[in-house]
Amino acid sequence: RQFFFSAFQVLQYSALKESRDDQLRAIAEKSLKEATYHLRWSSEWVIRLGDGTEESRRRMQAALTDLWNYTGELFQPAPYELALTAEDDCIDPASLKKSWLVKVEEVLTAATFSVPQNGWMQSGGKLGKHSEQLGFLLAEMQYMQRTFPNETW
Repeated sequence: RQFFFSAFQVLQYSALKESRDDQLRAIAEKSLKEATYHLRWSSEWVIRLGDGTEESRRRMQAALTDLWNYTGELFQPAPYELALTAEDDCIDPASLKKSWLVKVEEVLTAATFSVPQNGWMQSGGKLGKHSEQLGFLLAEMQYMQRTFPNETW
């Protein structure tokens, strides 16, 4: 998961460094260093697990295959992204997909993993459409605050 997302973030922040918006440009410049570190670190782990035991290879390939269905939404622009793109303050995330695939395929090939096949992709999260499981997760996360309102930690 970290590898897929970091590969996207590096491309996104690199593109946002050219934004006309000073604040977005500054955030991108600062964040790019961290995202580059995470991409390097996660890429190394993908390769290391690919070169590891049969068990590490099996588990990593299964994880890559399972997570692949969630990567499509990275490139689906939300309405706010389209509005910012129209003002030249942001980039269309769809424009990053080709470069992202090149990087991902490069690392997966080095790790001797097969690239998951494109198929059904999860979508709707950027539009606030989530599965029923999110409700349970939020309820658990809010338990302490609801049990002890106005508590400070």
